Amino acid sequence: MSFLNQLKEKAEGLNRKHNILPFGQNRPQEGYGATPQSHHQQQYYPGQQPYQSQPQPQSQGQWQQPPQGHWQSPSPSQGQHWQQPAPPQPNYNTRPGGPPPIPSHSRPAASPSAEPSGLKVYWRPTFNPGIPVSQEFDHKQGHGDPWGWGNNELENYTSDGSNSFHTHDGKLVLRAISQPQHPDPEARYTSARLVSKATLGRRDGCLTAWLSLPCAEGIWPAFWLLPREPFVWPHEGEVDIAESWNGDCENHSCLHWGFYNGEDAQKHLVRGTHISDMPHRPIRYDFVWQCSRTGVRGDGKSEGGGRLMWYIDGRPVMKNLMPPGTRPIEDWSVLLNIAMGGNVCQGKTPRDGAYDMIVHNLQMSDAPAGGWARFDNDWQNCVDGAVM
Repeated sequence: MSFLNQLKEKAEGLNRKHNILPFGQNRPQEGYGATPQSHHQQQYYPGQQPYQSQPQPQSQGQWQQPPQGHWQSPSPSQGQHWQQPAPPQPNYNTRPGGPPPIPSHSRPAASPSAEPSGLKVYWRPTFNPGIPVSQEFDHKQGHGDPWGWGNNELENYTSDGSNSFHTHDGKLVLRAISQPQHPDPEARYTSARLVSKATLGRRDGCLTAWLSLPCAEGIWPAFWLLPREPFVWPHEGEVDIAESWNGDCENHSCLHWGFYNGEDAQKHLVRGTHISDMPHRPIRYDFVWQCSRTGVRGDGKSEGGGRLMWYIDGRPVMKNLMPPGTRPIEDWSVLLNIAMGGNVCQGKTPRDGAYDMIVHNLQMSDAPAGGWARFDNDWQNCVDGAVM
């Protein structure tokens, strides 16, 4: 029996033995034992073509509801036009004797343009070198023993300034450092895993991030949501907004609220979106929720039925209703991290070097770009999440 099969059998045995597993030892094993893409329905943008970095010319007339199955950009008054990014910036590491330079294939492009006016932003962390990262985020630390954060991952998460820091031009950087030959085992693979101290806080809203993601073998960056601690994983839910692995330029939008077994097989929904130029520019990710019309059960869990929608560069890529029994959406936290190796990366390990996730902007607002009327139109034309 192979090691992975032994691991899977042991994990399934634990699932059967315990109704609840402690958080930190059971991160969802997406793509477990198989090629990750085989579990996802790949989605391209209009016309079933791979994503193109250059936007198509847009009409300056009034925005109209698109035909069934097609997405149409809103007018300038309702949304933000995508702009061609400037050439890549130099390495953010300016400290002498710091980690190796960022591989050229994962260098970030310049920051995106500003958010359109009119949105009421109620949370935006300040990215300033004079302010510690810990002011807005808690650092998760360690190896996630004994299962490597549930996926046999390699990284040792730290709160060290070499793994997460603010830049002088107002960005948050998470840095994974691979030094496999380092004499100290704790220093061979280090990274950062940040959890926001703020929660979504409202029953309707929009979470937006502009991210430059590292794309390389053995690297798994993620921007996602979990209920505020303490919580019960997986039953109280998990939302994955941005994640890719092994440099495949495939984003995975996911909703999870069950274990990885036959009984819970329908509780894992996903859509894959190919972004061919992911390594070369910031990507805009939005997660929009509308749950004010749903109630809360006597046990404090959601009655379900609220509307959730995932966007990439302003385009809706997946929708789903909030499952009943999950934590009410206003009590969820934001997570950012870079994992290394493990099951999801199919055992591949990163080469020596530093791999950066650049957070250009991060905010919560009371409505999505274009307003709730546009959200209603997008809901009618967006695809549902597909069972893994």
